[in-house]
Amino acid sequence: MDVYSSSRLLDVGDLRVLVTDHGPEDGPVVLMLHGWPDTAHLWRHQIPALVEAGYRVVAPDLRGFGGSDKPHDVDACRVRACVADATAILDDIGADQAHVVAHDWGAAAAWVMALSHPERVRTLVALSIGHPAAFASGGLRQLKASWYMLLFQFEGIAEEFLSRHDWAMFRRFVGDHPETVRWIETLSEPGALTASLNWYRANAHPRRLLSYPNRSTPCTVPVMGLWSDGDVALTEEQMTASADHVAAEWEYHRIEGASHWIPLDAPDELNRLLVDWLARHP
Repeated sequence: MDVYSSSRLLDVGDLRVLVTDHGPEDGPVVLMLHGWPDTAHLWRHQIPALVEAGYRVVAPDLRGFGGSDKPHDVDACRVRACVADATAILDDIGADQAHVVAHDWGAAAAWVMALSHPERVRTLVALSIGHPAAFASGGLRQLKASWYMLLFQFEGIAEEFLSRHDWAMFRRFVGDHPETVRWIETLSEPGALTASLNWYRANAHPRRLLSYPNRSTPCTVPVMGLWSDGDVALTEEQMTASADHVAAEWEYHRIEGASHWIPLDAPDELNRLLVDWLARHP
């Protein structure tokens, strides 16, 4: 589907985010947050299934991505800024709460949203990334899998490394996924690659290894976590260990035969899980 067939730009303070909006205005709201290097187009297989099930689905291009503004300031890409955008989107459509379905950096923001604004989150479906404390305590295996986060800190160098020679290293990094051509098209727009990498520079600087608090805040909303066995960037342990940090209902599903991009690689299985989960949490 063309997810942008129903979309609008929303002012969120000093910048604008592009918000797609589908389904009945009076339906239960599902807020979908993508990650790197995606846009709301990531959810093109899920939105029709959720709309058919009666839900109103809102899916923004996160700040720095796609049709949303691309701030030059690294701090503008902090996760908490994305959380503020998400609550602004809900305010704009008059929704007190939403089911939040999120992947990658979107999932990182969704966890923070559930922890800091639990009254706005009916349930959380976290794809690939677990609770912040579980990720931070993921150990050497997760640190090795996250090697690229250190590379992405080097401004200018990371951009050239990924894009030179017709994006050769980017293609290798994402495994030449079928979505690669679309990703390259969007990241080639002026300022897009740097804005997307600023998410890593704002939220995954090595100093966080020394500053992460010892105590974690438990999540008090129901959570379904999903991880795929083809994910080379995130370990299964950082997802399953999230159970220790969820004080409400916790459900876990392991998706077989899919890469990091579950919404694209296992759309039918994901849709089935989402519709079932949402139906059980009206």
